[in-house]
Amino acid sequence: MQLLKAPKKILLVVASLLLFNSAHAQNTITTAVPFLLISPDSRANGMGEANVAIADNASAIYWNPAGLGFQKGADVNFTHADWLPAFNADLFYDYLSAKYYMRGYGTFGLGITYLDLGEVNYRDEDNRDLGIFKSYEFALTGAYGVRIHPYLSVGASIRYIYSALTQKNITVGSEEGSGVGSTISFDLATMWRPVFAGYLADRLSFGLNISNIGPKMTYIDEAQADPLPTNLKVGFALRAYDDDYNKLTIAADFNKLLVTRNDDNTTDGVFEAMFSSWSNGLESFTFGVGAEYWYGHPALFALRTGYFYEDPNYGGRKYLTFGAGVRYSSFGVDFSYLSAIEENHPLDGTVRFSVLLNFPKAGI
Repeated sequence: MQLLKAPKKILLVVASLLLFNSAHAQNTITTAVPFLLISPDSRANGMGEANVAIADNASAIYWNPAGLGFQKGADVNFTHADWLPAFNADLFYDYLSAKYYMRGYGTFGLGITYLDLGEVNYRDEDNRDLGIFKSYEFALTGAYGVRIHPYLSVGASIRYIYSALTQKNITVGSEEGSGVGSTISFDLATMWRPVFAGYLADRLSFGLNISNIGPKMTYIDEAQADPLPTNLKVGFALRAYDDDYNKLTIAADFNKLLVTRNDDNTTDGVFEAMFSSWSNGLESFTFGVGAEYWYGHPALFALRTGYFYEDPNYGGRKYLTFGAGVRYSSFGVDFSYLSAIEENHPLDGTVRFSVLLNFPKAGI
């Protein structure tokens, strides 16, 4: 029945738009709830989405919850973006995160992600109007990070995911279907900040995060369940220059979807896919590199730029990113701009705007 297939089709369309898979990609991997892979904050997006080894504010909940282990105080970060602006789709993305330090226990975080997919006019196979409904997805994440060594931290998060692509309980003929699903996932992460002698003293950091580990998302029945976008993220950051008034940081991230879709369109289970997905080779990785320059004492103004690359056989996303930020006392503002290298790319012109509050002496 067309109705029962529609949620699946919407899911694939959303996946292709959000993950920006090119029509000519040979090895496109689609998943449920791809909004979980959207870069949530302006600062990291301005750096080519390279942040797993930085993760030094509340957005570490997304990038690397182990980064919370090196943080004290409290802060709140809110980001808004009009989504897929090239399509004039009237969609938007919001992300709210907060962290709080508890002496002797570590740092706790809370994040809320919301993607508005607009209104949809639904029709059955006979073109009968079944009404208009609102489509949206959100995730609620709790995270925790703690230092287990002066130079090493670990972190984890748990996430409730809710996806409403179509309204509930629409009946066509003798069949009833729903485009609503929910599930739970978790992340495991670590961050290492080694201390070397000489120039590299306290300048390097390395991060690793495996995110969205969990059962498949079911909308209609288990036979049509799709895997979550389980993702491996590794990277490094280097404070290349650091004096009283000037700071320059360079970072790079490598990402790989730990998802395997077989020739018969079945998918491996989450833990099986963590091993079977490696048969795709290194070309299945995406790569992001970026730089951030801060001026001021304390830091007052920032400029950022970055580059993101994906192999043409796996989607072919390529874009430049730019950003800037201002800090004054406990208040900060960041924005970023994405310029796609490919013409007519759905992400081209995406602007993210973030507001943050930082209270470095807060905590108990």
